[in-house]
Amino acid sequence: MSNSKSAHVAFALLAVVFAIMLMADAGRAFAQAPPVARPVVPPAAPKAAPPAAPAPPAPSVTLTLGQTNAPDSVALTLKLMLLLTVLTLAPAILVLLTCFTRIIVVFYFLRQAIGTPATPPNQILIGLALFLTYFVMSPVIDQVYSKSLLPLMNNEINYQEAFKTGMAPIREFMLRQTREKDIALFVHLAKEERPAKPEDVPNKVLVPAFVLSELKTAFQIGFLLFVPFLIIDMVVASVLLSMGMMMLPPVMISLPFKVLLFVMVDGWYLIVGSLVRSFG
Repeated sequence: MSNSKSAHVAFALLAVVFAIMLMADAGRAFAQAPPVARPVVPPAAPKAAPPAAPAPPAPSVTLTLGQTNAPDSVALTLKLMLLLTVLTLAPAILVLLTCFTRIIVVFYFLRQAIGTPATPPNQILIGLALFLTYFVMSPVIDQVYSKSLLPLMNNEINYQEAFKTGMAPIREFMLRQTREKDIALFVHLAKEERPAKPEDVPNKVLVPAFVLSELKTAFQIGFLLFVPFLIIDMVVASVLLSMGMMMLPPVMISLPFKVLLFVMVDGWYLIVGSLVRSFG
């Protein structure tokens, strides 16, 4: 019995050894087999870039001097140059020859007196001052257009006559608002003879004298605006000091009272009305 078991075990071992030998032979055969050739795919040719658009031609400017058979074209060119010159000087004309200076200075004084240096914003104040300037100067503008600009555009007068007739209503407005003392000052500084009548005052004397008078008037109005708000500041500061609140800023407490006072008396109505009426 034991001999038969030993024979079976030996037979099983031989079978295992034989199977291992077959697997080793198969592995060596697979390793020595030539690799399978794979088809080589050629790379795709790059796409051609689209042709670039041709560059636009550069503009050229040509200036020629010569004779012309159309004088109207020359006159139109001169008018265009004159218009561009006027537009360039428009800010200086607006500030120096109109009521804009007085209005905008008074508005800035009002803002400082109330204690709100950023409210209303500069854009709102300048816009309101511009429209008030147009409102006050509209009669003068109408006269300049009807007596100077319109005849010039219709070729009824030349440029010298247009300038003279256009400055006449502006000079009349400035003379009404200018003090004789300021005119005398600039006449003395220019070392010119004393003019016999207001029409003889030259523009180089009238314009700075007008601006000086406008500044003085605006500062006088600004002082009157400061007085009521200054009284409120003094009262609030005295009350806080008597209560021992020395560390509390009086401006913080007085600001609501100043705004309340300004709203109750309808301050914008009074100031704008007084400014417009001040130009007579």
